[in-house]
Amino acid sequence: MPSTWFLGDIHGCAEELEELLQKLELRSEDRLIALGDLYHRGPDPHGVADLLQACPSFELVLGNHELALLRRAGMLPPQAHHPIRPLPDSAGGYDAEDLRGDGGTHIRNIHSEKSIQLLRLLEQGSFFLQGICECGPFSSRRWIAVHAGVVPGKAPADSSPMELTHLRQLGHRRQTGFWYESFRGPEIVIFGHTSSSVPRRQEWQGILTAHGLDTGCVYGGCLTAWCLEQDRYQTVEAKMAYVK
Repeated sequence: MPSTWFLGDIHGCAEELEELLQKLELRSEDRLIALGDLYHRGPDPHGVADLLQACPSFELVLGNHELALLRRAGMLPPQAHHPIRPLPDSAGGYDAEDLRGDGGTHIRNIHSEKSIQLLRLLEQGSFFLQGICECGPFSSRRWIAVHAGVVPGKAPADSSPMELTHLRQLGHRRQTGFWYESFRGPEIVIFGHTSSSVPRRQEWQGILTAHGLDTGCVYGGCLTAWCLEQDRYQTVEAKMAYVK
């Protein structure tokens, strides 16, 4: 049976991504779904793009840093369920200032002549993906892949790009809970964005309802992929902490 692998936030960690892809040994029928935040903070955004472009099974869920790039490049669609607007053929020559991420986050080691590659890869992205698990411990369960989260009771298609790429807590105060603590399914939501030292598994009455896969590679943690059909992880430890 085909495998569906979900990949946590890469953040420019190309060396770790290459090692993880070698471990996954993806077949032509498998899927690799990256959960966004591909480039910023880490050392090698172009290396990340090269590796993902060479992976025929690659699919992209866009994150908050991709949202900033889309907005600045004029690629942002009017609603989250619409396709990404393509770049014009004349586009190119972007520098690090043009490619700043969310909140002005720096992007490192940009080569102007290859900069268009980073944005072209985003053209195939979506703000959410959905499917049904066909076998294994989650057989027949519906799943939703987003970068940050979903508002409980609100369908992804009815959500804004900002919600899908930024959501952590349901209120504006620090003491309010994370969105996934109030999410009851019936889908499994697979997400990144909110980093932790280990994957975040949220259950409701013994049933998995949300699964966070950002394990902080760029901060010295690890890069994590999870196979839905087998409930199995592959991880690669960070070579160093690229960001404190």
